[in-house]
Amino acid sequence: MESITEAIGAQVIPIDGKTARQSFDRNSGQKAIHVISAWASEHRLVLGQLKVDSKSNEITAIPKLLELLDIAGCIITIDAMGCQKEIAAQIIVKKADYVLTLKGNQSKLENAVNSWFEKAQSNNFEGVDHSYHHTTESAHGRIEIRKYWSVPVEQLGSLPNQEKWLGLRSVGMVMCERRQWT
Repeated sequence: MESITEAIGAQVIPIDGKTARQSFDRNSGQKAIHVISAWASEHRLVLGQLKVDSKSNEITAIPKLLELLDIAGCIITIDAMGCQKEIAAQIIVKKADYVLTLKGNQSKLENAVNSWFEKAQSNNFEGVDHSYHHTTESAHGRIEIRKYWSVPVEQLGSLPNQEKWLGLRSVGMVMCERRQWT
């Protein structure tokens, strides 16, 4: 991600939710406080933060936070909870790009992407326009190896509900391997 942002000069803004520890009160029935934050990675600065309504979740809070921010020209990253067609469309309308984590909440799309990548990997990506990057980090008694593949979405053919994902240009896969040492 760092090499991409350097090449195109874009600011990465991760949006993520966190629950404040010990912010609940069982006796009065108060649930723990959950907030979502937008973080300016390059400047190490919180750009905005909203408390998630106790009867809601991040899916309804993320659009409200995005509405408050000027994100034009930025790359917004959101975990699987925010992997929603409406959120992707809002980001594109605000003239930004997105990197969303795809997991079980979009099961048809996830299955199609996983199947495609499994087949491409088994053929060593032969004849496939793709990019690859890997990192190795060691800390806290383990080595973590991450491998990243990215391909233009056209390489995958038709994806389930592809037309509903405004701005979908490429799809990637990350594999993470952790090794403990003693």
